[in-house]
Amino acid sequence: MHTYDPTAPNLPHNPFNSIVGPRPIGWMSTKSKAGVVNLAPYSFFTALNYTPPIIGFSSIGRKDSLRNIEETGEFVWNLATRDLAEAMNATCARVPHGVNEFELGKLTEVASVKVGPPRVGESPVAFECKVSQLIQLSSMDDEPVDTWMILGQVVLMHISPALLKDGIFDTAAAKIILRGGGPGDYFELGEKFFMARPD
Repeated sequence: MHTYDPTAPNLPHNPFNSIVGPRPIGWMSTKSKAGVVNLAPYSFFTALNYTPPIIGFSSIGRKDSLRNIEETGEFVWNLATRDLAEAMNATCARVPHGVNEFELGKLTEVASVKVGPPRVGESPVAFECKVSQLIQLSSMDDEPVDTWMILGQVVLMHISPALLKDGIFDTAAAKIILRGGGPGDYFELGEKFFMARPD
């Protein structure tokens, strides 16, 4: 076994986020109190609770998404699919504050129902969310880390009828893309297999 100490790297690339993955993409739309819209993908993202439905993502550094969420307490998660991969990638460009990433990705802003930020019109699934917790991470030595975890309760879901088969979401048909660990590594959701839960 190769032993890797994060404090004394001995590999050309930190393997942590390649091993914990591939991960779903947190493609978050937010809006500031002043009405400035932001759209950005986050690779540290997941579902965290079933009832009530809670999702979470981490912002490494104080980015526009975090600042907007601190101001309004709202965000929208948009599903990133293979058909939208290039548009999603365009929205992660480092651009000055105030640039609308919907325009960079040639995407349509669609008004949400229960929150202020718009959703991505081209995405087949969107979750309107209200913040339940916002936590700055800390190390085991209780030192603050320049990373904030945002937890949001899903208050409304928008789902394309084309992805509902007999009322059940067809995950494979959605062509969900996932983030790998290496620079630019993405995956399309692979082959499905079934296992019954033990009694």
